[in-house]
Amino acid sequence: MSRPPVFPAEDKIRIVLSVLAGEVTVAEAARRNKVSETSVGKWKQQFLEAGKVGLAAGGSSRPSGREHALAAEVDELTTALGEAHVELRVWKKSAEHHGVRLAPSRTSR
Repeated sequence: MSRPPVFPAEDKIRIVLSVLAGEVTVAEAARRNKVSETSVGKWKQQFLEAGKVGLAAGGSSRPSGREHALAAEVDELTTALGEAHVELRVWKKSAEHHGVRLAPSRTSR
C-alpha cells in the first residue's frame, strides 16, 4: 500500500479555507487534491482547533512575561554551559601538558 503524498502546510490551509468558505465540499476538495475525505476533514478539524487555542489565549502573539523570563533563563544557562565546556577543555589540555593522566569518569562508556 502506498503512502499518501505529504502536503505542505500552505496547501492544506488553502484547501481548508476553500472548504470553510463554501467554495467546495470536503468530497470535492479531496477528489481535486487526490487525498481522502478523511484527510481533508482532519485538516479542517486541526485548523479549527488551532484557532480556538489562539482565541482562548487572548489572541496575543507576543510572548507572556513568564515565557520571556524562561527564554532569558535558557539563554543564561546556555552561556554558562558553553563557558563551563571551554573551562573544562582548558583544564584537560593543561593537565595533559603537565603529564597528568586523567582517568575516564565513571559515567563514560
